[in-house]
Amino acid sequence: MKNKKIICRCKEITEEEIIEVIKKGIKDVDGIKRALGAGMGLCQGKTCTNLIIKIINRETGIPIDKIRQQTSRAPVRPISIKIISE
Repeated sequence: MKNKKIICRCKEITEEEIIEVIKKGIKDVDGIKRALGAGMGLCQGKTCTNLIIKIINRETGIPIDKIRQQTSRAPVRPISIKIISE
């Protein structure tokens, strides 16, 4: 039976999809983000990043503390607080 458990709720990415990418050789959060879009939704990975790390650990045996985390990037241009608060 296929694993249809949703890991990234924002982009509706399943555990099965993540495992397939890992089998192709991608073994870090940023790689999965680039391949599938996981962590690029409204929550910016706050919900799914830890789940993805656990899946990578389970599927590869790489210790959790050795799995490269998602990198954060600043916005392309500064946004004033006034705009955000409206």
